[in-house]
Amino acid sequence: MNIIKFLDDLSDQQLFETKGSRRDSFNQIKNVGKNFALASIPFALAATSKKTAAATMSMSSAMFQASPIDVLNFALTLEYLERDFYQMGMDTTGLIPESDRAVFGQILKHEVSHVNFLATALGDQAIAKPTFDFSGGPAGLTLNTFGDYPTFLALSQGFEDTGVRAYKGQAGALIDSDALLEYALQIHSVEARHASQVRRMRGEKGWINANNNTLPIAFSGIYAGEQNTVQGGVNLSGMFNNYGGDAAITEAFDEPLTMAEVNAIASVFIVS
Repeated sequence: MNIIKFLDDLSDQQLFETKGSRRDSFNQIKNVGKNFALASIPFALAATSKKTAAATMSMSSAMFQASPIDVLNFALTLEYLERDFYQMGMDTTGLIPESDRAVFGQILKHEVSHVNFLATALGDQAIAKPTFDFSGGPAGLTLNTFGDYPTFLALSQGFEDTGVRAYKGQAGALIDSDALLEYALQIHSVEARHASQVRRMRGEKGWINANNNTLPIAFSGIYAGEQNTVQGGVNLSGMFNNYGGDAAITEAFDEPLTMAEVNAIASVFIVS
């Protein structure tokens, strides 16, 4: 199928007639989420249209709040971030141990492919790549990301875990677009494999356990909500005490992040 024509048919063309700057959009986000952003390191990015910046949605209502173009640009910005992060890591002499370079080199290849795919699909409606600061400078942080391998690993885990939750949170917006949902899920599953691999490289389980993590305290916000034990309207708490209990329940389900939740913390790594 012709994906460009498909997107043209589904998108709201009026949305793209008035464009605001990326800085303006993220400045608005900062005003809403400044306190939260300073309390926890964020790990995802979002598209910059007015419609996206204003979106506050649950997974069940996402289809009524964001267009396919919004969602693909949301995904593209996240992929830009991950691609640049891993490219800078691979280009930094002495940062990544030789034993781990094959892993991050492969992850980088995946992220490059994701960027190229999404940018091609969006064509002239693709957003420009933001300028990133992986020290967290826009939020007043001074992370030694490319001078300290444990910090690099911690950010990698954070980016990947949040990327999985961010893709999951937008599934509802693509529920009526079979082809786009398929493409997004193909990327989502690969991001989940990245997350599992990096977590194991840090000595953790390959999956998230509640809202617990071994990252520095400033990173804890990315796991907010992962302690949930209610699935499909059923509270599973206490039902599997002989099989790992509530901890095992939280490990069995990843919780989605809404676009608004991602937006609220995104600007920590965005310069412009």
